[in-house]
Formats: sequence, C-alpha cells, structure tokens
Amino acid sequence: MPSNDARTLLQAAVPTAAVGAVAAVISGVVAGGKGAVGAVVGTVVVILFMGVGMIVLQRTAKQFPQLFQAMGLMLYTTQLLLLFMFMAVFKDTTLFNPKALAFTLLAATIIWVAAQARAHMKAKILYVEPESSKAEKPEKTGSTA
Repeated sequence: MPSNDARTLLQAAVPTAAVGAVAAVISGVVAGGKGAVGAVVGTVVVILFMGVGMIVLQRTAKQFPQLFQAMGLMLYTTQLLLLFMFMAVFKDTTLFNPKALAFTLLAATIIWVAAQARAHMKAKILYVEPESSKAEKPEKTGSTA
C-alpha cells in the first residue's frame, strides 16, 4: 500500500477508534456491559467495512482509473447497505445492546467519512504530472510566413 493510502487509512481509523472508545464508555454507563460490547462491535465493524472498502477502491483506481468515481459511489452504497443488513441481522440479539450498536455504527460511520474527507483534502497528491524543466521545446511545424 503506498504511503499516501496508508496515511489516509490511518487518519480515518484513529478518530473512528477514538469515537468508538468514547461510545463504549458511554454505552457501558448507560446500558451496562452489554452496551459497551455493542459499541465495541459497532466500532470494529465500521473500521473493517470502511477500511476494506478503501483498500478495494485504491486498487481499483490503480488498475482502472476510468472506473474510480463510479466504483466509489457503488462502494459507499454497498457499504451502507451492508451496515444496515448487519443491524437488521443483530437487532434482536442478546449478545450485546442493539441500540448501543446502532448509535455507535452511525457515529463511527460519520466520523470515518469526515476524517477520510479531511485526510484527502490535506493530502498533497499530484493529479497532474508537472513538466520537467529539461523538457525539449516542440519544433515549429507550421509555415513562418
């Protein structure tokens, strides 16, 4: 993984993990141990889904740059649908508090997207190759008269 991609992944994952830790503490106080477990599960799910999605998107961009925007839109839609499906499957579980899971999924997803957007805005990634200073001057091909 190139350093820019790793840096962006780190800059998105760290704030998400921090929000997950805060959510685990709050959920633990409000809903007990099952609330804390739900918040931790929600944080891990968001970091995994979004992290894997980002890696897939970066590999697609390198292989098929013309598909980057469409792939990004499809990927985010798929990620949100998978998060909703995850919530639907575990809505009646007794392993953890489903409300703590849901609120943590929402908060962690919002923080991930915001942190990823900030990381991309702060990154100094060239999108145009600069001309080299030793480039040869093009020859004149038209008439000079």
